[in-house]
Amino acid sequence: MLTHSQIWKGVDLLAARAGLSPSGLAKRAGMDPTTFNVSKRQSADGTRPRWPSTESISKALAAVRVDFEDFASLAAGSAQTRSVPLIGFAQAGADGFFDDAGFPVGQGWEDVVFPGVEDAHAYALEISGDSMAPVYRDGDRVVVAPGDTPRKGDRVVVRTTRGEVMAKEVARLTGDGIELLSLNPDYPGRTLKASEIAWMARIVWASQ
Repeated sequence: MLTHSQIWKGVDLLAARAGLSPSGLAKRAGMDPTTFNVSKRQSADGTRPRWPSTESISKALAAVRVDFEDFASLAAGSAQTRSVPLIGFAQAGADGFFDDAGFPVGQGWEDVVFPGVEDAHAYALEISGDSMAPVYRDGDRVVVAPGDTPRKGDRVVVRTTRGEVMAKEVARLTGDGIELLSLNPDYPGRTLKASEIAWMARIVWASQ
């Protein structure tokens, strides 16, 4: 059985895995942003532990598409790790590193270790520049799963047919293309036709 501290550690790790704060995780799950705040983890006088509700945990897991078994492993500190290939964002726009489906191929990759990444084709990208700040900063690493189907609200890495690579949030998916929100308010969102997208992969972990 998971302890009070393990459950809350799991919530924090779940948020970090998605590149979010605990408040950001609650907001994405459609809950009050203070649901997972530190102040909610003890009674007002600090004498009694407060537990997150089963409903709030379920909503958070659904929002970031993680099952309870994976969450329990995170909380217990027993999440399995494996190495995934790592490449810089600038290199991701070059030819020779990906196949037509956006799966990593070729040479020039180094390996890094991340926990709880099940997609056999998962790989890591190292952020460069400030176009994705404050969510992802220069030097941060994100793990993406090209085998997952993105949906509204997911953060994704997209490569266009012209070799441009970007990390955005899915605002709307249509049969003709996709609308993307910028993670940095100083940069505009994008609308891309399906014919303009070389590949798109969902971000499943962020190391910050």
